[in-house]
Amino acid sequence: MIHVVHHPSYVTEAPARSTYRWGKNGAIRDLLRAKGDDVAWTEPSLIPRRWLEAVHDPDYVAEVLEARVPPDKTRRIGFPVTEQVAFRAQAVPGGSWTAAMLALEHGFAANTAGGSHHALATTGAGYCVFNDLAITAVRLVEEGTVDRVAIIDCDVHQGDGTAALTAGRPDIVTYSIHAEKNFPARKARSTLDVGLPDGVDDDGYLAELEATLRPFLAEHRPDIILYQAGVDPFVDDRLGRLSLSQAGLVARENLIADLALAHALPLASTVGGGYGDDVMAIAERHVTALMTLGQRLGQRLARRPERGEPERDRNVTAA
Repeated sequence: MIHVVHHPSYVTEAPARSTYRWGKNGAIRDLLRAKGDDVAWTEPSLIPRRWLEAVHDPDYVAEVLEARVPPDKTRRIGFPVTEQVAFRAQAVPGGSWTAAMLALEHGFAANTAGGSHHALATTGAGYCVFNDLAITAVRLVEEGTVDRVAIIDCDVHQGDGTAALTAGRPDIVTYSIHAEKNFPARKARSTLDVGLPDGVDDDGYLAELEATLRPFLAEHRPDIILYQAGVDPFVDDRLGRLSLSQAGLVARENLIADLALAHALPLASTVGGGYGDDVMAIAERHVTALMTLGQRLGQRLARRPERGEPERDRNVTAA
């Protein structure tokens, strides 16, 4: 059974002048509902305001929650922050934190929204309002739930907001593999950035992912992975510049899952990016990613190795 976190507010009416595909989260929900008893649903609570303010500037938090975001920040976000959007923005980090807590208990859980990796301290950006990945990571370590979090970002765009919001923290490490020439034009500095040239295909992407992420996890030894499972590296994605096939995306999820298993790491995933005119096709790619991860990590993970113990076999898979 795969644990999925969903809040009704994820599916909301599109604000005026928005180019973001708001129907995606509803389509993801509906496709997962069709899985029946294979999916266990959890509805999260809204993230407490103080946890938003632990990562974002309190003035910006107030602007969002009171739906009075100024025009310059609205332009950076990409859509107006209405009361509905503000409520959703508080629900999404609650969903990612709930997914992390479920992952610690069951080995894997997924939020049907989130991955808002462009949001910065004083503003949102790139369709991102609050940075649920940074908020969840900070909450996990500051409450003493875990000692170290790894945020693994496989969206086609660099996780600049996540990197900036967690910079200098030894208890949160960030990894981003992305199209180097894609948005944002000005990159932040993750713990490890892997910038790829345009047009990289399945073989090139997977080889670079394994060559860089395997030693990253071995070096930093986190207690949990927060995974931004963006599907926009897909060859036909409207905002992507890479050339992964659907089979390549599935292979990516299996590789990520196997690395988590090799280190006995629980993993919580978020949906991240996926763009184009066919909302159902995008939703299907997200659901395939989620189900692939869940099936690979379907058994509760055993304890993580003690320091000094060898890694598990690199090809280990869930039963």
